[in-house]
This record gives sequence, C-alpha cells and structure tokens, in this order.
Amino acid sequence: MEADGGIGIGSSLATPPWAVRIRRANGTIAGSGILLSADRVLTCAHVVGREEEVTAEFVGAAAGGSGGFAVPEVAARVTGDAYRPEQRDRNGDPVGDVALLELDSPRPASEATALHRVSAPGRRVRMFGFPAHYNGGLWLPATILGGCGRDGQVQLQAADPGVVARPGFSGGGVVDLATDRVIGMVLARSREKGGGFSFMSPAETVVQHLPEVVAWTVGRTAVDEELRSAGSGDDEALLDQPFAERLAGWLRGGPGARQVKISLVPEDDRVRAATLRRAITLADRELRSRFSTGRPSLDAPDTVPEAGGLDLAVIATGRSTEEIAERIAGRMGLLQHLEVPAAERIAAATVTITLVVDGVDAAADPPSLIGLLGLLVARGSRVLLVFRSAGDHSARAREELLLRPALERRARLGERLARIAGGPGRELDHLMARVSGEGEPVEKAVDALIHVITARAELTAGQGAFAVRPEDGPDLARYERMAARAEHRLPQAIASLRELLVRRDELRGELGPYRRLYEESAALGENLAADELYLTAYRLLRERPCRVPAAEAAVRTFRNLVDRPEEHPAATEAPAPAEDPPPGAPPPHEGGTPT
Repeated sequence: MEADGGIGIGSSLATPPWAVRIRRANGTIAGSGILLSADRVLTCAHVVGREEEVTAEFVGAAAGGSGGFAVPEVAARVTGDAYRPEQRDRNGDPVGDVALLELDSPRPASEATALHRVSAPGRRVRMFGFPAHYNGGLWLPATILGGCGRDGQVQLQAADPGVVARPGFSGGGVVDLATDRVIGMVLARSREKGGGFSFMSPAETVVQHLPEVVAWTVGRTAVDEELRSAGSGDDEALLDQPFAERLAGWLRGGPGARQVKISLVPEDDRVRAATLRRAITLADRELRSRFSTGRPSLDAPDTVPEAGGLDLAVIATGRSTEEIAERIAGRMGLLQHLEVPAAERIAAATVTITLVVDGVDAAADPPSLIGLLGLLVARGSRVLLVFRSAGDHSARAREELLLRPALERRARLGERLARIAGGPGRELDHLMARVSGEGEPVEKAVDALIHVITARAELTAGQGAFAVRPEDGPDLARYERMAARAEHRLPQAIASLRELLVRRDELRGELGPYRRLYEESAALGENLAADELYLTAYRLLRERPCRVPAAEAAVRTFRNLVDRPEEHPAATEAPAPAEDPPPGAPPPHEGGTPT
C-alpha cells in the first residue's frame, strides 16, 4: 500500500491492484470491491448476501506464467457483523449499503490501498468498476455535486450524462483526480429512467457504518476533538433550540442560505457551546450516530442538519493563522507543492468547503485569520465564524466578510441590471412597439424584463427587499439567477421579433406591386370586395404593433385575388361597411403606392 494511502501515479491509467472483481458462485459478476488490507475487501452490501460465499478476483495483480496472464481468485465472505444493508429512513433517504469481506487467503500488502478523508464538494473524480463486457475494468470520470440525504452519501455527475455507473460498478473505488487517492466507494447509479447520476459513500460515511474500517482510513478527521459532542441531542437541558435551528438551517445550505454566518458563543455559556458542538457532530459524516442518521429520533424538529453539512470544523483558540491554514489545506486535499505556503495553495484552489471556525477572536492573530477566511469566502467557500465576544474582531469580521462583500456584490448586481434594462431590454421594448410578438419565448422575456426593472428600481431606491442593511439583505444569488434568466431569454425574444419585423417589411413590399397590378387590370372592373381586402391588409401592416401573422394572411388573400381574378367575380355592391382607412392611406382606384 502507498504510504500515504494513494494509488500510485504510475498505475493511475491501469487496472489498479486494489480493484476487486466480485463474482457469485454461478459465475456472474456481482460487483466490485476495494482491497483495504491483505485480507479485507470493502464493497456494497447489495453486492453480497449476508451468508454468501463469493470469489474475489484481482484483475490488476501482476500474475503470469507460461500459460499467460492469470487472474488470482480468492474465496471471500462477510466478516463478523460488518454488514449494513441499505435501509430507508423516515424521509425515504438511503442509509448504509456497506459490507466488509474477509479473504480465505491474504494478498500482498502492496496491492492494498487506504480510504482517504478529504472534503467532497466540487471534486473531479474517477470511479472504477467491472461492468459487463469490460473484463479489465473501466474508469468513468465524474464530478461530486453535493450531499444526498441524511447519511452523508454524495451525488456524482458523470462527465458524459449518458455514461453512468452501471451494474458491476457497485462497491468500486472513487479516486480523487487532484490527489490520486481513493476517497470513497461507488454505491449505485440513479434508478430514474434516463438518470445521469451515480452515488458514492465517502470515507467518513463508510467509517460511520463500519468503525473497523478506520484502521485503513488516513487523513485527519473533519472535526477537531474540542468541538465534538459526547452525545447528539440526548441532553435536552443543554439545547438552545432557536440557536440549534439557525445552525441546522445554515449547515443544510441550499437556495437562500448565506455564504457567511457569524455567531456569538460566550466562554461561560455552556448551553450555547453544547448546542454548537451538537450541530457540528451531527453534520459530520463520521461522528454522526447511526441512530441519528436512521431517523430524526428525539431531536427537536428543524435542529438536525444532514450528515456532510460541513467539511471541516476547527478550534482557533491559541492557534496561529499558518497552523489553521495548513489544517484547511489538508482537508481540501491540497497536498502537492507543500513548500508553498498553505494560504497560497488555498488561493489557487478550485474546490470549496463548508467550514466552521470556533474561537476566532481567541486565535493567536485574529486579524490575519479573518483575512484568511475572507480569502476562502472570495473563492466561494461557506464559513461560519464563532466569536467569544462581540468586540472589535467580531465587528471587523462583519465589515470585511459581510458588509463590504455585500456592498460590492450589490453594486455589481446594479450594474448588471442596468446593462440588461438599457441594452437588450430597451431593444425588446422598441421592437415590441413595432411588431406584436406572440408565443412563450417573448412572454418569458417580457416577464424576465419586468423582474429586472422592478429589482433595479428597488435596489437603486433602497426599497422593498433592499430596504434593510446590505449584510442582512435579500439573497443576492436569487437576483443574480434572475438576471441570468433575462440575459438568456431576451436575446431569443429579440431574434424572434427581428424576424417578424423583417417579414412585416417584406409584406409591405409585396402589397404595393400587387395593388398596382390590380388597378392596371382592365378586365377586373370595379370590385368593392377587393378594395376592402386591400384596405384590410394595408391597415394591418400599418398597425403599431403590427400583428404580422394576421397581416400576412390578409396580404395573401389579396394577392390570391389578383393572381386568380376568375375566382373572384366583380361585386356590384359594396360589402358591409368597414372602418375608415387610416389617415394618409390612398383610396382604391386613385393610384399611388402605400409607403
């Protein structure tokens, strides 16, 4: 096994030696596994039966001979009670589906790998499995999207949505591209028809269900020892329920959740401190108890975050900014170029994390720590800062991490809304005054423009949702999504209206010549019906806004009369009275071409 739990750069394109193909007694491939030690294989519980004996095949092992390459085969079965079949909690979310197999005979220790603890969000990974028709195994690239349910599982999106983990991948390893380390196990693909997602149990979730796997798991745990709760919610006397609800809401994230949260937990407030530790413990994949993941239990409603709600929780008391930066960089998997300061590695990173820092104002250098956290926020990470008192450091954090970014973001939003309203918005309005657009694209564009104009007016005047302090204001991400919708929809509607305007001008160009042809035809004689058809087409083409489909139908009717006069005998009496022609319209039989 690699000393640090990696799979080895040299083998990254080959079938990894730790990859196990699991075959049933009838010869069918049941799934995949990960060799964690000389005699232990991690896999999914649905791959093997509780009492079933299977064959573990080591496709990537270096075995040969005069007869050619031979795949080593070893009988295996579930070890002890290390078997957690998939269950559904009361929310309908999947829980478990992990198992540990014991081999009848050991493999070389050099073939094994370890599970590596690392933050999950946004990571580019590769999953390895043994689907049908790929005897040597198959790599599939994917990206971790986010959490899935209360168990700490995460969702993977394949690079090609049509290529997801298929039967044979379950139990396979998931390798982080940045570190080349195994960070989790493939669970299953989405069951929805045409679904493009797969799922993974990160290392911490595996350890939560199978504590014995901690022996083959490397990397520091996500939560510092001082921030762990002895019990999750079992002592209601030490629960500040409103505070717990706010913490759980922030840790759940989702639309509308703030990127930065600042909380106050005084040194002598045992209840508030216990509530914070409880929330951190429940939000960690590895520390959260099986009872809490299986159902909400006796915890107060709305106080339980999902497992995986945080990626790292550190205690800052007495620690230097450099030490905390190294802790953060390690959790983010920034393990290359260790000679470069951790803050610089963090600044260049593409992954983001959800971070809790307790005791910011008790750190060795609070101002520099706040600066480090500001760097994370600027890169997109979510941060909860906990202070011991509402002093200068807390005020500085509010200024640098809440107020200033909010003002800058508001300014950028205002400029963006102004560009939309003054550019494509103005053009859309101008076109709609000339031609009438019908259909969903135009209707959606108009609706989007109305929202943009309304939001811009409220933002400029500091009214409506923007009447509060910037740091306490509305979720700007919602307004940014609204602006993005307008930027997408307005050009589509503008293109549609431009086509209608071109068609209107073409119809105007057709009507005049056909009018002259009609007047020059001595055989026609006087035809009051034809005169009415012409005036109808003329009037429709001069309307503002012009209803182009109706005008086109009227022009076509008049054109057909001119082209086939025998189908339209001359009328001796005028039809029912029509509207007077618009001012400036040439009356029938008096020459002239409409303009």
